[in-house]
Amino acid sequence: MKFIETKISDVIIIEPTVFGDTRGYFLESYNKKKFEEVVGKTSFIQDNESKSSKGVLRGLHFQKPPFEQAKLVRCIEGEVLDVAVDIRKNSKTYGQHVAVLLSVENKRQLFVPRGFAHGFLVLSDSATFAYKVDNTYAPEFDAGIRWNDKELNIQWGLEESEVLVSAKDAELPFF
Repeated sequence: MKFIETKISDVIIIEPTVFGDTRGYFLESYNKKKFEEVVGKTSFIQDNESKSSKGVLRGLHFQKPPFEQAKLVRCIEGEVLDVAVDIRKNSKTYGQHVAVLLSVENKRQLFVPRGFAHGFLVLSDSATFAYKVDNTYAPEFDAGIRWNDKELNIQWGLEESEVLVSAKDAELPFF
């Protein structure tokens, strides 16, 4: 398992070691000891999964204190562009983002710490997205940022007319 720093040091790409042969492959998707040696102590309490079609953008979501969530995300079918935006007001990287291609082929994961807005865009015909969280979902603390905010300048990889967002996400405030 390889841990790769990004331009925002707390956001980490995790690349598993894949053992493959003609029968298929095996990989270790999570190892608490290895993870905590690099990332620090994190207690994941829930696993979630979603399936979406091409052009679906989910995000940019976060939860307000005291229900912030750290996430360990991966794409287990298809391909997505995954984005984490630093919304920690006292951070030197406040307002900056990391965008990483996650796919069934590269088997990469992304650790998104607390204090980040998170979203992903499906680039393949469909994608299954799975993630761990370290805090419960609290609808009354649910918040987000508009995906196409000009100040954030996220290059999603599709034309705006090709992107499908929920009615709720289309009404999120700008950064």
